[in-house]
Amino acid sequence: MKNKLSYIWRLIATGFCFMSFSLGALLLSLLVFPLLFLLPAKSRPRKARRIISLAFRLFLWLMQALGLLKIDMINQEKLAATPSCLVLTNHPTLIDVVALIALMPNANCVVKQALWQHFFIGGVVKAANYISNDDPEALVAQCADDIAQGTPLIIFPEGTRSVPGKPLKFKRGAAYIAMHGKLPVTPVLISCSPPTLTKGEKWYKIPPRKVFLQIRVIDPIRIDQWANPGDPPSLAARQVTNRLEQYFTEALSTHGSTTSGDQGTHHQIA
Repeated sequence: MKNKLSYIWRLIATGFCFMSFSLGALLLSLLVFPLLFLLPAKSRPRKARRIISLAFRLFLWLMQALGLLKIDMINQEKLAATPSCLVLTNHPTLIDVVALIALMPNANCVVKQALWQHFFIGGVVKAANYISNDDPEALVAQCADDIAQGTPLIIFPEGTRSVPGKPLKFKRGAAYIAMHGKLPVTPVLISCSPPTLTKGEKWYKIPPRKVFLQIRVIDPIRIDQWANPGDPPSLAARQVTNRLEQYFTEALSTHGSTTSGDQGTHHQIA
């Protein structure tokens, strides 16, 4: 009976959180972001991203307060130490996007073009001036230029959420961006237990217990060591992508445990 009541409560709370997220995004678009037009055009996206980051922190607090989620952040200070960086991370759940943006108030990210037309989220994406993936040729230069101007960039090399039980399969876009800007990469390892909000999973397919989300930031790495200087860009990108897949697979195997007893500096997102 106790487990059944817990399940019913978490189902109701999950529905409430999804409704709050959608309505919150719509209210920001209708009531808050229009006020940013009083500011100079160049400063609007940065202000919008900070507002979104704060809203996401409040949303994560709500999920934790309702007993749906626990978050453990390891080595968070490594992100603050490199404010202009390319952050690459695996993508096991929809929640990890919210958590990373909550942690990085000025971060930009690449989003699907479809989100620009989304009824609830479209206004948020446009206000923050997130980077659309609709033009792959312009995407690489735009991302590298954004980082060069001091803006951290979050990229999920898989291009979509991971499939539980399947090996990581990275696209080459992240490698092209890192090579184009001669950028070091800050890897972030994300574990979610039990799995929830994976690719294609409906919101009401809730897990049997509270979700534990662990986010671990790793020291930056240089990817130019993984490509021969004389190789054409396509071959170099393939080599770097393969090495990134191998690196993340091994790192997740070593550090990807969703137990909070690992070494490192632990924080909670409140």
